[in-house]
Amino acid sequence: MAALPEEPAEVVVVKPDPEAGTSPQQPPAAPPAAAPSAPPAAAAEGEAAGSGAEAAPTKPAAPGPAASPSALDRQTLVAVLQFLRRSNLRESEEILRREARLLGDDLGAAALSPTGTGLLGTAGGDADSAGENALLSRVTATATVAIGGSAAAVASSSPGVAAVAAVPPGKVGGGVVVEDQPDVSAVLSAYNQQGDPTLYEEYYSGLKHFIECSLDCHRAELSQLFYPLFVHMYLELVYNQHESEAKSFFERFHGDQECYYQDDLRVLSSLTKKEHMKGNETMLDFRTSKFVLRISRDSYQLLKRHLQEKQNNQIWNIVQEHLYIDIFDGMPRSKQQIDAMVGSLAGEAKREANKAKVFFGLLKEPEFDVPLDDEDEEGENEEGKPKKKKPKKDSVGSKSKKQDPNAPPQNRIPLPELKDSDKLDKVMNMKEAARRVRLGPECLPSICFYTFLNAYQGLTAVDITDDSSMIVGGFADSTVRVWSVTPKKLRSVKTAADLSLIDKESDDVLERIMDEKTASELKILYGHSGPVYGTSFSPDRNYLLSCSEDGTVRLWSLQTFTCLVGYKGHNYPVWDTQFSPYGYYFVSGGHDRVARLWATDHYQPLRIFAGHLADVTCTRFHPNSNYIATGSADRTVRLWDVLNGNCVRIFTGHKGPIHSLAFSPNGRFLATGATDGRVLLWDIGHGLMVGELKGHTDTIYALRFSRDGEILASGSMDNTVRLWDAVKAFEDLETDDFTTATGHINLPENSQDLLLGTYMTKSTPVVHLHFTRRNLLLAAGAYSSQ
Repeated sequence: MAALPEEPAEVVVVKPDPEAGTSPQQPPAAPPAAAPSAPPAAAAEGEAAGSGAEAAPTKPAAPGPAASPSALDRQTLVAVLQFLRRSNLRESEEILRREARLLGDDLGAAALSPTGTGLLGTAGGDADSAGENALLSRVTATATVAIGGSAAAVASSSPGVAAVAAVPPGKVGGGVVVEDQPDVSAVLSAYNQQGDPTLYEEYYSGLKHFIECSLDCHRAELSQLFYPLFVHMYLELVYNQHESEAKSFFERFHGDQECYYQDDLRVLSSLTKKEHMKGNETMLDFRTSKFVLRISRDSYQLLKRHLQEKQNNQIWNIVQEHLYIDIFDGMPRSKQQIDAMVGSLAGEAKREANKAKVFFGLLKEPEFDVPLDDEDEEGENEEGKPKKKKPKKDSVGSKSKKQDPNAPPQNRIPLPELKDSDKLDKVMNMKEAARRVRLGPECLPSICFYTFLNAYQGLTAVDITDDSSMIVGGFADSTVRVWSVTPKKLRSVKTAADLSLIDKESDDVLERIMDEKTASELKILYGHSGPVYGTSFSPDRNYLLSCSEDGTVRLWSLQTFTCLVGYKGHNYPVWDTQFSPYGYYFVSGGHDRVARLWATDHYQPLRIFAGHLADVTCTRFHPNSNYIATGSADRTVRLWDVLNGNCVRIFTGHKGPIHSLAFSPNGRFLATGATDGRVLLWDIGHGLMVGELKGHTDTIYALRFSRDGEILASGSMDNTVRLWDAVKAFEDLETDDFTTATGHINLPENSQDLLLGTYMTKSTPVVHLHFTRRNLLLAAGAYSSQ
């Protein structure tokens, strides 16, 4: 992602950015129809100043086309051109060759002629691939140009000309190795270039004074620099063993940082010696993921001019090395607009990250005939047929039977075929939907609260089946407990000896195989060796998933109440797991910072979604099952494409770890809740924040839309359930091209208008919410005596 340098430069370096949307590793077992393809890297609209596309600190070359490049520049160009040719990137090669002529006509010929000379002294015709690899390795090692990740850019000596060579992820040639996880020593060595330690406070306070004295319209934008500069200057001092200066720097300036960075600063304050930095996750995060700032061109020019006038190279080096400045044309953003979007571990999301097309529409419901049921209904109720068909539209959350234009192709990912039992369940669902209460501001749902009393084992997870017949609790004593919440008791299948005596052709064979002697309201499942943090019922109610601190996800049968499979892929605690709305697939997320997509019949994951900078704390499937949302302790929400494993949306704005996610029934919107007590609403298609619901005073652990999407319910550790008007929240959205391009979000302060009701429990934090098929709201939590 390179843009036009405004000053003459010899060579511009663009380093691969771990957050620049590189494809996660594709595991070997994949759905048969999933053919991942590497997306071409696109040139960013704004200037990627922090990635090195701004060339001010490099030594300016003599202007004009007659400039003669140094030998190293010449070798660099040759290496890049050869690499592009070997990667079959003809178009990029042509562009680069044309630009290279401005540096010297003979260079273009030397680079492209198969018999040209100039390859480290080898005769042109004898330059073999080993020589090329050696050259590429040497060029990479000297950091003159970096190839891989997203793009390699070489700028000409004439101002205003830049060539972009797009290299798709995963297509890197043999001589270049792109590592996902950088070596610790290599990461830390970035802090080697140090200035005078005694001047760091002066540098920082000088910049602070300049920003505070600048015009109001620029001050809010430039103030974003304070936190990342503070972190990197402190780490630089610590790495170079200036401990007393580092301590003084921290004490003097840490109070100036925004309140939502307090947790990060607490971790940072514990890094007081060089030894502490090695292997420290927070340190590696700050170093490897460029902190993204979104700044208007006017504000950026002001900053650049100031740093050049003061010759403040120390700060400029940090801006270039560790920050990614996403420059946009237009009015600077206000403090309120910036505050809405910042707060994550790595700054805001790049605008490029949210531009991929997302198929957020719903899949067309399969057509099937149910003549037997129709006849049964006719005798009892003449309006049976129309009643069934009317809610069928509603039950899938779409207004017509036509294919949704925003829906993915029906066969984009392979989905399991409907079994007879699934079809029966869908018919039942339609009948229930016919009696569904239409919710709204004038008609709020009744709420039924399931309180777990005497849960001394420590309730850590809850789930309720889609038909609201069973409830499961995961506990800190490593047990999973399943209750029936209807008069029908839970029964296991008979033993093999008894099953052999049953007449398999009888109509009620499914009833006969159940053992009445085992009937009970509660079943306890043993198998995990640590607290159970997540549970999820399959849509057909035959299976149950549980994930635990022991690093495994277990699949349990609800016919036999035994464990069928233990999925081992995570090396650390698994915080959440969830079944796809179509069954078969499920997702898990954990302390190892990745989410994994599984299929019940594969013991290894089908996809690994890597990109978060901290624990993946919650996971959720999109209603069409083509996408997965993950919330993380890095304070971002990501949307992943199941087909190819790419991250297609990054949402920033929460000021604390995210603990709950909910998609609207029509698939267009996402609601997220976090420890900051705020519910944020996102438009998935445009990749924009469209609302903020304030009211809770503690972590939000549960979010759920009503079946028709008109009400959003939120449950929190503050012992309340709140109901919000979702229709009003999503109407008249500002999603014009300008807003989408620049991120000028204007959130209305209308939380109180949208809040329809607050319901207190006596002393029970709310950990789960569920709307029944008739729109009765079920809530659950464990009574807390404190």
